[in-house]
Amino acid sequence: MSDSDSPERVDRGDSSQEASIPPDQSEPESETETVRDAVERSRHGAPAVGSVVRDRFSADEVFQRIIAAADEEVTSGNRELFFSGMAAGFAITITVLLYASLYGSTDGHPILSALLYPLGFIYIIIGGYQLYTENTLPPVALTLERLSSIPALLRHWSIVLIGNFTGGAIGAAVLAWGGVFSPEAADAAMYLGTHGAETAWWDLFFKATFAGLIVAGVVWVEYAARETVARIVIVYMAFLAIPIGNLFHVVTSFTEMTYVVLLGELALFTGLFHFVLPVFLGNTIGGILLVTVINYFQTSEKRLESARFSGIERRLSIQEWTFGSLVGRSYVPLIDTADTTAPDDDTYRVMVPIANPRTESRLVELAAILASMHESAIVHVVHIVQTPDRPSAAGSNKQRARIVNESERLLEDVCGSVNTDIVDTDTVDYETSTIVTHRSFEEVFDTANRQHADLVMMDWGGNSLWDAARAEQPLSELTSKLPCDFLVFKDRGLDTSRILLPTAGGPDSDLSAEVAKALDTAVGANVSLLHIVDTPEKREAGERFLAEWAADHNLSDAELIVDDSGNVEEAISRAAAEHTMLLIGATERGLLSRLVTSSLHLDVVTDVDCSVLLAERPSGRSLFKRLFGR
Repeated sequence: MSDSDSPERVDRGDSSQEASIPPDQSEPESETETVRDAVERSRHGAPAVGSVVRDRFSADEVFQRIIAAADEEVTSGNRELFFSGMAAGFAITITVLLYASLYGSTDGHPILSALLYPLGFIYIIIGGYQLYTENTLPPVALTLERLSSIPALLRHWSIVLIGNFTGGAIGAAVLAWGGVFSPEAADAAMYLGTHGAETAWWDLFFKATFAGLIVAGVVWVEYAARETVARIVIVYMAFLAIPIGNLFHVVTSFTEMTYVVLLGELALFTGLFHFVLPVFLGNTIGGILLVTVINYFQTSEKRLESARFSGIERRLSIQEWTFGSLVGRSYVPLIDTADTTAPDDDTYRVMVPIANPRTESRLVELAAILASMHESAIVHVVHIVQTPDRPSAAGSNKQRARIVNESERLLEDVCGSVNTDIVDTDTVDYETSTIVTHRSFEEVFDTANRQHADLVMMDWGGNSLWDAARAEQPLSELTSKLPCDFLVFKDRGLDTSRILLPTAGGPDSDLSAEVAKALDTAVGANVSLLHIVDTPEKREAGERFLAEWAADHNLSDAELIVDDSGNVEEAISRAAAEHTMLLIGATERGLLSRLVTSSLHLDVVTDVDCSVLLAERPSGRSLFKRLFGR
């Protein structure tokens, strides 16, 4: 979002949101501005120099807030969407319960019976649940921006609608068979459930169109509001208009219809086709055409210019947008100082994402050593700064500049600390960049793709890239599509003099062998290869395998160790006691996904005293094979 016309905070539930300050007013730069700033903070609250303090967001700013929230929602996992939708559907039951109860007790008074109708919707919107009609605005806006594909939009709608109907059906069953209604309320609920089916199809459609306009309009106005109280008032007044105007809402209608179907007073097909379907279509078209598209085109063409990466086209192509399964390319990171890198087959690129430049210098040095084995190589050090929970602006221009300047200073110190006696500076160049984002883990993958990295080296310690692993995609999907080779370094000192490489074959062991050979060539490391067999009878076969594997990987000079105990972790622990670094390839379940979900149960990694380097290479294994090893 641009600094000049977007809110500092886009967190939908924060009542303290403030409009951003234009760049020329972001922070006092002179004595005059300091005085002005002091006046603006005076106890009387009077603005300086006769200016007027804006108390509402512009249309562009509202649109940006909606886009930021949609980016969070449309990229949620199926389970989260479904259960959030189910909770919303069950909350609608509260609306049906109260509406029928008041309708029965007031003899159908057009106003008194509707006074508590909005309560379920207040729970939903203030509670952040997923309601289908509310989703005719944010995800559609994201799709119009070509940052989410049409199939992704339909997937989002389908899951939310199924969740809404599931929750509504459960609530209807409780109302029908739980003895919740009084006799008067039961009669009113029966009337409400059959009244819609008796209404003409096109009348239902157009009534629902107006209801869809109201709901989508509520979403727009809600994002323009600054306080929770204002949101509650907006939601209450808007949804009160639905029963008073004799309009129809699809989830409410489905719940009312299900109630009478469960009691045997209406056929399911009749209820769905003659009642729910026209309401569904009307709500959808009303929400999309009358609000989303109109509000979309009233905003400026520059509404998202600064929210995208400089020089990087974030929008989907027409083909991706129409047929792709991609789910929202988000507007984060808020800051990215790197340029897009063109593919270069002649240059080996090593990307090193770090969370703390002060403590991860050895990781950069190890990456430089591996890169120096190539005729032309670039080590790109990326400082990933983690921001809180939801995406929010990184502050004023001066605050952003301060973040970038401090990060660049730290990165310069890190690159300058590399031992030039080991690393050939004639073949290795350095690049640095800073990313400020709330999705630290996925930024590693996105940046590796943009930079066309050949290798990513990460630290595995107490840094936030693992601890705060947030991603747009499910982690299992993300880590099963590695963009390049990955090495994860458990730093217990950068001593590469004696390296142990356990192997049973496979692409990840191949990567470990390449690393071991590079360290052997660069620093004269002594490499030992370890192979574990189940029984002493298999020892001879294990020795043959290990000798052949060493020869195939140009490690014939390595010490060969065959352990016939059958206990992999104990065998590795015994051999590692005499070594300074342990190289381990990924398991069939995948390395990164298990690291991120804290399911990497390799005690040997924590038991050994030496540094550990975990390796994983992209493979064509299906997700089923990666999960179950078959």
